[in-house]
Amino acid sequence: MTRRTKIGVAVAVAGLAAAPAVLNPYWVDVLNSVGLYGLLALSLNVILGDAGMYNMGHAAFYAVGAYATAILNTRYGIPVLWTLPLAGLAAGAFAAVVARPVIHLRGDYLLIVTVGVGEILRIALVNDVFGLTGGPNGIFGIARPFVFGLKIRKPHQFYYLIWAFVALTVFVFHRLQHSRFGRALNYLRDDPVAAEGSGIPTGRYRLLAFVVGAAWAGMAGTLYATKMTIISPQSFSFWESVVVFMIVILGGAGNMAGVLLGAFLIVGLPEVFRGFASARLLVFGLVMMVMMVVRTQGLLPPRPRRFRLPDASG
Repeated sequence: MTRRTKIGVAVAVAGLAAAPAVLNPYWVDVLNSVGLYGLLALSLNVILGDAGMYNMGHAAFYAVGAYATAILNTRYGIPVLWTLPLAGLAAGAFAAVVARPVIHLRGDYLLIVTVGVGEILRIALVNDVFGLTGGPNGIFGIARPFVFGLKIRKPHQFYYLIWAFVALTVFVFHRLQHSRFGRALNYLRDDPVAAEGSGIPTGRYRLLAFVVGAAWAGMAGTLYATKMTIISPQSFSFWESVVVFMIVILGGAGNMAGVLLGAFLIVGLPEVFRGFASARLLVFGLVMMVMMVVRTQGLLPPRPRRFRLPDASG
């Protein structure tokens, strides 16, 4: 990390830490939404940015995590934060089941399949297939979380909880990107044929990337469920997947700083221009068209990585 980057990170962290002290509850809640979408986008970045797989049904994994938390909390009384890893496991297991038969698909074909998976799950939730999800009304009365005995219910309290999880996510995924697994995903993204030819089990790594991204989206669903205390199928529509996809593409697929910048621009900036809310879709469409033409790799594309071979002379 360069000196300039370190200064930028320090300024961003200081600004985020001081935000609740200078903003009113409404804007703090807007930043909470930015943080939740940022978490979702970071989880999608593992699949789309690092592994190069198109996934337009990411809201399905978000929904699985949120519903897992809601069911475990309202039916069995398990504290919501205890359900966090269980929600991740449920979403990861769901991803493994649905992705395994189609993980070999490339590009547009995989994108279309993921759209179908998201819609099938949403319709299943609406129809209350297993008698657990509450149908179109969803599930009410999800409990608030407790952290060190403090009940989290005010916007600024959720702010620190959500952004602490964002910081943890950035740390974990940064380590993941620089691990053997992360480097293999990059090879897969850049040249799948060469990666397979060099001995990388491409199918296994693609599936693992899908499961990791889905599991993290499921845990983001836990935070969403406990913040809202009510969830319904309308909260996990196709539009949610589109928004998360746009965040990653706009910010820069593969660059976590770019992804968080994209979350601020897509989720936070429209609140500044709320008076023009009816024109949001038009503006989003125009922005994406311009990006596809003039800056195809996003606002902050990932820097190419350089690896130094060991000195053969000893």
